Amino acid sequence: MTRSPRPLPALDGLKDQAKRLRAALSEDGQTLSYSKSLELVAAQHGFRDWNTLHAHIGHRGAFDPYRLGARVKGFYLGQPFEASVLGVEALGSESGRYRLVLQFDEPVDVVTFDSFSAFRQRVSCRVDGTGRTMEKTSNGRPQVELLW
Repeated sequence: MTRSPRPLPALDGLKDQAKRLRAALSEDGQTLSYSKSLELVAAQHGFRDWNTLHAHIGHRGAFDPYRLGARVKGFYLGQPFEASVLGVEALGSESGRYRLVLQFDEPVDVVTFDSFSAFRQRVSCRVDGTGRTMEKTSNGRPQVELLW
């Protein structure tokens, strides 16, 4: 199997993928154990099994957005980026959500059409403790996914 060239989400994100896969298949009447869904997520990312994937990424802690100037990488509207954190604001003490201002190293083209482009270099977003936005793109993917 060939591993995906994309950076991997954190362990919690991979487990969420497995839960969503299991729920989607269940809606279609297909029974799938949670462990089998973990194995399928590992295969999707090019790993032999879940244990191999888990060992590869290890236990990463929760995203710590409280550092101005921190370096982050991830995906914005499905496009990879590396950025600096220019602003941080906690959105309520109990919500676990933060407003971040990100300055991309290279502008990100947010349009998928070949005949048109629109580049963004600075964005503001609200992320949870896993570094993902609640807001989603039309394909169900978070608008911002931060990786570390």
